Amino acid sequence: MITLSLAEVAEIVGGQAHDIPDPGSTGAPETLVTGPVVYDSRKVSPGSLFAAFAGERVDGHDYARRAVEDGAVAVLATRPVGVPAIVVDNVVEALGALAKAVVERLGATVVALTGSAGKTSTKDLIAQLLRTKAPTVWPEGNLNNEIGLPITALRSQEDTRYLVLEMGARYIGDIRYLTGLVPPRVGLVLNVGTAHIGEFGSRENIAVAKGEMVESLPSAEEGGVAVLNADDALVSEMATRTKARVVYFGESDKADVRAENVRLTDTGQAAFLLRTPSGCREVTLRLYGEHHVSNALAAAAVAHELGLSVDEIAEALGSAGTLSRWRMEVTERSDGVTIVNDAYNANPESVRAALRALVAMGGAARAEGGRTWAVLGPMAELGDDALAEHDAIGRLAVRLNVNKLVAVGGREASWLRLGAYNEGSWGEESVHVSDARAAIDLLRRELRPGDVVLVKASRSAALERVALALLDGGAEGEVAGR
Repeated sequence: MITLSLAEVAEIVGGQAHDIPDPGSTGAPETLVTGPVVYDSRKVSPGSLFAAFAGERVDGHDYARRAVEDGAVAVLATRPVGVPAIVVDNVVEALGALAKAVVERLGATVVALTGSAGKTSTKDLIAQLLRTKAPTVWPEGNLNNEIGLPITALRSQEDTRYLVLEMGARYIGDIRYLTGLVPPRVGLVLNVGTAHIGEFGSRENIAVAKGEMVESLPSAEEGGVAVLNADDALVSEMATRTKARVVYFGESDKADVRAENVRLTDTGQAAFLLRTPSGCREVTLRLYGEHHVSNALAAAAVAHELGLSVDEIAEALGSAGTLSRWRMEVTERSDGVTIVNDAYNANPESVRAALRALVAMGGAARAEGGRTWAVLGPMAELGDDALAEHDAIGRLAVRLNVNKLVAVGGREASWLRLGAYNEGSWGEESVHVSDARAAIDLLRRELRPGDVVLVKASRSAALERVALALLDGGAEGEVAGR
């Protein structure tokens, strides 16, 4: 974070200082926050500010003294804790106020993005493009809510020029709140899918929520830019909801930044001709799967608007990798088995994309006798659509000719298996197992050199345990103990 005195922090958040020496009366120097703002006491470093949250199972206030002993200069808390603290009514709101003030002082260009799928991968791509030009801050993982977003913004330093923020939503109004904390100048909407449809009720309601991004932008005259997916009708219609200048990306002819001649390499990586208003260049991504083309185009559109040349964009896209864990992480074991750990999260759109990527990656393997395995768990928060969506994924796996489907878990997994069975997957082509341990045991018995294994499910299923256990030296003991 930029350097602030505790007195400045207290004024910004409207808090009261407790157990903080008064430099005016003691002659001591003003206490300064020179490190990051953290909410995990294990991540405290010298000069940091520790935000204490009272959760259902853990109360951060109980770790206040330890945080200060480890180097935190003070605690942001809702009650006195016996060590230097700034006491506020609501720590979440205080974090938001502090983030807003810091970003305003910096004057950095804020880029914010949302969408039903691909947010984190696209955020990572944008960051890797923009950091080639100037110091850039972006979220670690998917810190995209009312806590994660200000924590990310508060990682900004005096030299930060670009701040890339991911914004998630479970309800209408969530993105409006987040854009109010740290107002973006460039707003990107990737797509409107079915993630969280159980909460929203329909894709149209999801579009209402996601469109709050472009409604928050400054006008075109003030430099506001809305970057919209020309291939998604619900997204492109958001142009009517903003005063910002609109830039389209996609494969549609109306896209300002678009991909032509999209194809997959023998190893499952996407290649295409990138066409922008300032020229075109060939791009081959390091990322696996055709679905990353749309993400790459979105990142390219943002970078082009912020002054990168088409040559710079193409070069950066070609070298960009995965910055966030468990998102199409591809690892080849010493015995020739390839593990694709995409287990961080799942919704119908992302699972379909991952299955197609698996099939593409398995093309070369099949020539050598290898097989493709889809190890799939439940997709959460689908509401009344859950049965139909899981059934459809099971059917798609068969239509794509995935060799082996392993459905892991309870009711939702049984629906995956039933869809595959009804589509014609009989015998040992698809199986239903009860949990991660059973999946690991099955795969350890059955895998052979050349096989490609995709592991994917919603975050609550924690199926990364399967991928980690299958890797050479993987966390077998950790998995067995859960």
